[in-house]
Amino acid sequence: MTETIRVATISDTEAVTALTSAAYAKWVPVIGRKPLPMNVDHAAFIREHRVDLLFAGPDLAAILETIQRENDILIENVAVEPRFQKRGYGRKMVAYAEQLAVQAGVGVVRLYTNSLFKENLRLYASLGYEIEREEARNGGVAIHMLKRVP
Repeated sequence: MTETIRVATISDTEAVTALTSAAYAKWVPVIGRKPLPMNVDHAAFIREHRVDLLFAGPDLAAILETIQRENDILIENVAVEPRFQKRGYGRKMVAYAEQLAVQAGVGVVRLYTNSLFKENLRLYASLGYEIEREEARNGGVAIHMLKRVP
């Protein structure tokens, strides 16, 4: 199946919102509320930052929302449509963020996840991300991680 990545436009807002809600739905019972990405104004994010879309054939399979800052790129959200999970698309999108950091000339990629999302913490650690700090946030604990890229 052909995979392509392109930058989202405002017309992609509904698809980005739907994919994010579907991808994060499994975490609602774990933390007892909607995770933050489910409450984001994705139209505003598309207008103000960068959202990349990964298509598997004609189907939207994954998204990557990033914010380029002075010294790093922050992965604000990486989400994979449930029927495309466990195929490496999440890893592919994190690697894509790392490529964006290299292209931008910044040497660090940062991300954060909920401390109860153990599967995500294992994934990011396996990709070389290190815990930078923990932060009490929205009734939970956010784990901030970083990776230095060449």
